[in-house]
Amino acid sequence: MKTDNEVIHSGFESIFSTLGMVDAERFIMLIKRDKFDYTEWQKKLWANETVESLSAQAQKAWEHSV
Repeated sequence: MKTDNEVIHSGFESIFSTLGMVDAERFIMLIKRDKFDYTEWQKKLWANETVESLSAQAQKAWEHSV
């Protein structure tokens, strides 16, 4: 299991490599300002999806990536 610092470092690396410097900073600012609750967000993320529909979406995304 990773330490808290390792998780934070990996998270920042992912965010900055995906969004770039300006949008990553903006993302962090938005989360801090909105008092983002990851647990609540996760509960609602796929509330209207089934395992089958998520699997189909994942398969479709994978097919487009290769």
